[in-house]
Amino acid sequence: MTASEDTIYALSSGRLPAAIAVVRISGPKARIGLETLTGKVPEPRRAAYAMVRDPKTGELIDDALALWFPGPKSETGEDTVELHLHGGRAIVAAVFGVLARLDGFRPAVAGEFTRRALRHGKLDLAAVEGLGDLVAAETEAQRRQALAQFRGALSARVEAWRERLVAVLAKLEAAIDFVDEGDVPEDLLTPAVAAARELAKEIRTALLDAERGERLREGFVVALAGPPNVGKSTLLNRLAQRDVAIVTDIPGTTRDPIEVALDLGGVPVALVDTAGVRETSDRVEAEGVRRALDRAAHADLVLWLTEASDPNPQPAPSTRRVQAVRTKADLVDSETQRRLSASDSICVSATENTGIDSLLKFLTAEAEALAGEPAVVTHARQRHALTEAAERIEAGIAIAKPGQEELVAEEFRLAARALGRVTGRVDVEDVLDLVFRNFCIGK
Repeated sequence: MTASEDTIYALSSGRLPAAIAVVRISGPKARIGLETLTGKVPEPRRAAYAMVRDPKTGELIDDALALWFPGPKSETGEDTVELHLHGGRAIVAAVFGVLARLDGFRPAVAGEFTRRALRHGKLDLAAVEGLGDLVAAETEAQRRQALAQFRGALSARVEAWRERLVAVLAKLEAAIDFVDEGDVPEDLLTPAVAAARELAKEIRTALLDAERGERLREGFVVALAGPPNVGKSTLLNRLAQRDVAIVTDIPGTTRDPIEVALDLGGVPVALVDTAGVRETSDRVEAEGVRRALDRAAHADLVLWLTEASDPNPQPAPSTRRVQAVRTKADLVDSETQRRLSASDSICVSATENTGIDSLLKFLTAEAEALAGEPAVVTHARQRHALTEAAERIEAGIAIAKPGQEELVAEEFRLAARALGRVTGRVDVEDVLDLVFRNFCIGK
């Protein structure tokens, strides 16, 4: 019996102890496991009371609810059992002890139930990625995007694209193989190219939103940067509403980046405090400055902090998106604050809580720009495959002329293959381990 033919089992609910523990069993001998533990098999898909016993001693382990899902009408596509037990460690350990003694049974590895669902056609690869994102979602916007992916937002669109491309290929094959037949139109290349051009345009439009989808999954990164002692750590503590970073009047206190997770408008935001940027002979501090500049260069947004009282503030390093923030506003008069605010700076005083609401409003607006309607493309793997598909279609269009139908068809076939990789139709074995790497055991 191969590993894929084993009957697997795992705890599919949360960490023990808990009110309820759900043990899931899936595989060709799942029914045997259920009969061994409870002595009976309930009606399919109906919860039934069951007494779970150790068959070796006859001792009662627990009172439970048992559910029986015969394949292929189950989540994994194969025979599946769920036992809803009381959530004690000893109870679950006893049930696992019984299952471990049965021939052909073994504990599941991370993501194995979902992997079997993929193998049996219950999910495609894009939906699997959506499921993983759904389990990992920490904010409302992440949940909405992951649920749309899990329910087939990308899969349905990609499958429609693939079917249209297959229809284009059919026209080209007819032009190649049946050109001398009287009932085949003479010019099949022109409509085929027109349809392919429209398809490439639609794929490119979907790819325009890919970065937003990926950023929402990973979180919006905001770096607090600036010279030493301008109040970066104090501001971080104020925004986090707790003491995260050490605050002193000694320059260079912060060396390694300190990160705080916020939820702004349903979007995960990683707020990063960095070392003060300045020339220094201290090797440790210099490394901190290097890391600060590197983090700022890769952040989605840099809040460049300088003191409100500084008439010649240090300029921000070149990066994609910078917002000037003038700190210690309580140390300057109201007229200076108004003047600085009019110059597109945000004036704040972390100690007096001045301007913090305005800063949070700005950050929330920046983060919410990532939310909106759920993006269709949310993973780099999907983006790469769709990009290849669009490029192959465009390459075929570029060489499309009478006599070149076979070359055009080959480019379109490669494009169809790339589309198939999005949903897992072709060439995905090498990426499955990566996809399932972060799945929990029991899912």
